[in-house]
Amino acid sequence: MKWAWRIARIGGVDVFIHFTFLFLLVWIGIAHYSERQELADVAEGIGFMLVIFLIVVLHEFGHSLAARRFGIKTKDITLLPIGGLARLERMPEKPRQELVVAIAGPAVNVVLAVVFGIILTLTGGWSPVEEISVTGGSFMERLFAVNLMLIIFNLLPAFPMDGGRVLRALLAMRKPYAEATRLAATIGQGIALVLGFVGLFVNPMLVFIALFVWVGAAQEAQGVETKSALIGVPIDELMITRFQALRPTDALETVVGYVLEGFQVDFPVIDGQGQVVGILTRNGLLNALARRQPELRVIDAMDTNFCVVDRSETVDRALQRLQTGDCSTLPVVDGGRLVGLLTVENVGEFLLIKQARMRPGSG
Repeated sequence: MKWAWRIARIGGVDVFIHFTFLFLLVWIGIAHYSERQELADVAEGIGFMLVIFLIVVLHEFGHSLAARRFGIKTKDITLLPIGGLARLERMPEKPRQELVVAIAGPAVNVVLAVVFGIILTLTGGWSPVEEISVTGGSFMERLFAVNLMLIIFNLLPAFPMDGGRVLRALLAMRKPYAEATRLAATIGQGIALVLGFVGLFVNPMLVFIALFVWVGAAQEAQGVETKSALIGVPIDELMITRFQALRPTDALETVVGYVLEGFQVDFPVIDGQGQVVGILTRNGLLNALARRQPELRVIDAMDTNFCVVDRSETVDRALQRLQTGDCSTLPVVDGGRLVGLLTVENVGEFLLIKQARMRPGSG
């Protein structure tokens, strides 16, 4: 994710923090300082927020470990002001697997709440129930309240929360996946309307959450509709066959000419046998040009960590790699030799043409 910095690598998974998270810490610090103008209050407020986000990281690793059980790797975890985001290489295809992965995150919060509750019980540290909240009570009681809130919030049956995926998985056990997604998204958007209406009179934050839920539900439904439309479509039908390939020894200035002459922005790099050995992306080209070293060649700027797709595969499978990879172009190979390119743009154009042909009166 752009504008995010890696702060740790745990169990082979990179953990990033988005720059907007810093604004949240500043806001928390100012809010605590304004009460009594004490630096100790600022430290306590920021410290508590950092512990909350440690809990969020544990929540996301719950998803990650459950996904790993089904052979699905986690690309990374990013901390945002609204929570955490674990990017999986792909979503589980079986409803029961998706159910396990979705419920694993809230299950971590259940365990933490139980642990904090036991500690408070054994130490006699409970305050009256009405005094326990995220902002009231002892430090341990507040962490107990945070985990309860995370459980409730994440189990709302609405995308993109875990509860939306739980609902979709349960529906998909009895309905086709696309239909289950549409129904779960509709339910989620209905919940968003209720939250937004209540938020107008109770808490403006609910309006923000409602918007977040509405957009998340729409995106999830659209993504599944797109995948359904591409199921079984051979890559031959929409791969780009007129493209420019590069050699590792080509000068970067030559590539600049190719970019200015046409529409291509990412270039496959091949050896003498037509085997793909790298990808020169637009960002890679620009970063290399910024070094102001005219002797630089393609091999100095190309990315050797890339994915390819076989010509015999279907587009819905390849789309997963396009959506989760760092490059928007996939080389298509046949017997190891480069025969075409697959990009997000030409997949989108294919869908637009397909939709146009299906409209009434288009025949």
